[in-house]
Amino acid sequence: MSPYRKTILFSPFAFVIGALPIQAHACASCGCSVNTDWGAQGVSTGKGWTLDLRYDYLNQNQLRSGHGTIAPDAAVNTTNTQTLAPAEVEQYTKNQYTTATIDYNNGASWAVSLLLPYIQRSHSTYGSASDFGLTDGYPTGANGYDSSASGMGDIKLLGRYFGLLPSKNLGFQIGLKLATGKKDQTAIGHDGVTLVPVDPGLQLGTGTTDLIVGAYYSDNLNANWDYFTQAIYQTALNHSSMNMGDAMGTYKPGDSVNLNLGVRYHGFNAVTPMAQLNVRHVSHDTGDAADTYSTGGTLVYFTPGVIVPVSPKVSLYSNVQLPVYQDVRGIQLAPKYIFSLGVHASF
Repeated sequence: MSPYRKTILFSPFAFVIGALPIQAHACASCGCSVNTDWGAQGVSTGKGWTLDLRYDYLNQNQLRSGHGTIAPDAAVNTTNTQTLAPAEVEQYTKNQYTTATIDYNNGASWAVSLLLPYIQRSHSTYGSASDFGLTDGYPTGANGYDSSASGMGDIKLLGRYFGLLPSKNLGFQIGLKLATGKKDQTAIGHDGVTLVPVDPGLQLGTGTTDLIVGAYYSDNLNANWDYFTQAIYQTALNHSSMNMGDAMGTYKPGDSVNLNLGVRYHGFNAVTPMAQLNVRHVSHDTGDAADTYSTGGTLVYFTPGVIVPVSPKVSLYSNVQLPVYQDVRGIQLAPKYIFSLGVHASF
């Protein structure tokens, strides 16, 4: 281990933010791709317990198709190539995630983390029945609805192994996302009568058990700068049974890949600024209950952030993810930014 590396590892200001996805939904912009898995960055390698509590806010209020935005009047006249019916036009999806991460590190070669997400989500869609007419360029068909839900999402259990190198800055991750979130949410349609199932990608849980595998590496650039990289792949191992309104259907969220590169500056005593580049690619959902047209895509975020230690064992942190490239399949809602705020404590 280099002298620089040793200084950074044991400095109380050397906390870092990693990059692990929160959500597995195949809506490419439904989740936040920056995270607080500090141990995966080769810094928090000491033996013991840590607790991380993070809040993420993401308001998907921008209609997009392909590489650009799309106006509602253009979206409503677009044909869903999978159903050959008019495409759905959504208004917004507001997401608030509060995630508690409990981590134990044996100090030698392995660690395990339990991620407990609590989700608050409200959603509004105008529907796709453009035959019913337009109001201010929006569809007014009976298949639109508003929904709101809150509760526990899908729990994740992750392990990591970092015993290959003496510096402990190379590691591998493997774990599972469990089917613990509810998947039976319904809503009243805009006609005030019809009870409609909420889209599978907007449920609190996917109903599937997912395999998560990844790898990470971190090192120093010089006395004040260090960097980290990480790659995470997630895939559902089974299909879920979802309500289609008049029948039950199968649903499987698309596979996702997250690639992350980050740098941190340790030249200040009271604060550690950092920046990340987060790349997220998601395949489209599959199954007869899935939206196979308007799910999946590739997004790239530039993410500035800051870490503020309040004691040798407790730090506050914040990030803002800013999209620099978006390519979505079909017509989807995307956020203009994603805000994160959290606290990390070791015991």
